[in-house]
Formats: sequence, C-alpha cells, structure tokens
Amino acid sequence: MSTSTAKKVWFDDYTMWVDLDDGRTLGIPLAWFPRLLDATPSQREEVRIGYGGEGLHWEEIDEDISVAGLIAGRGDMTRRPATAA
Repeated sequence: MSTSTAKKVWFDDYTMWVDLDDGRTLGIPLAWFPRLLDATPSQREEVRIGYGGEGLHWEEIDEDISVAGLIAGRGDMTRRPATAA
C-alpha cells in the first residue's frame, strides 16, 4: 500500500494546511493539536518535514505529527480525555 507524504505545510489563524504528494491538501484545525494552537506563528513556521515526508516535527514546541494520522483524522493522541468508569 502506498503512503501519501507531505510536501508543504503552512498555517492561517485557525488551520494547519498540508499539501500531499498525491495532490490532496489537508486542512487540520489547530484545536486538534494544543501545542500548535498555543505556539506563536513563528514557532509554527519552524516545521520540519521528515521521514521521507511521513512526519512533521517542531523542535521548539516538542511536537511530532504523522501524516498517516492526519489522513486518518486523528488529533493529539497524548491528551485523551478521561473516560468514566
């Protein structure tokens, strides 16, 4: 199975936009990723596309996001709400 990879990342006030190599553009709400939401615009712009385009990394804010996770519609998996027992 072929995996789509990121080619370009940019932001507006509320959204992270990711161009994929297959021609799609993903629009991801910053609210899905609290570290990105709380980051300054200049910190957001310091994204590094790595792992052959399969991952996005921000050193200063300690954020790593997989492109496969974005395509699957997953947000920040480290801050899950507590479930009732």
